[in-house]
Amino acid sequence: MKNFKKVIFLIIISSFIVFAQEELDKMPEIKGGIQELAKNIKYPESAKVEGIEGKVLVKAVIDEVGNVESAEVEKSVNKDLDEAAISAVKLTKFTPGEKDGKFVKAEVVIPIKFKLDSKKEKS
Repeated sequence: MKNFKKVIFLIIISSFIVFAQEELDKMPEIKGGIQELAKNIKYPESAKVEGIEGKVLVKAVIDEVGNVESAEVEKSVNKDLDEAAISAVKLTKFTPGEKDGKFVKAEVVIPIKFKLDSKKEKS
């Protein structure tokens, strides 16, 4: 293994922001919690090498059964980080949103913050 840098990345996933024409009774939620989404995120090697960090906003449509119907970048940082964020969201399962006791399609924005921790290991 190369010991050029110990790279630990932190992914901070903030609250969802739901955009809907009607107010939902219950917003979509990640099945298994934020840890499940974090498991799907792969920090791109190219971004690690170049030291690229930032927050990608992914807008996703969650269907009535909790699948991600579509996902697109709302706020970009870098092509590679954007692709990693979209891929992770698409692999994630959700509980669907609810309105009047029925499952409904909902649009959410998921902020994913990529941060490198390049502290040198103590000898």
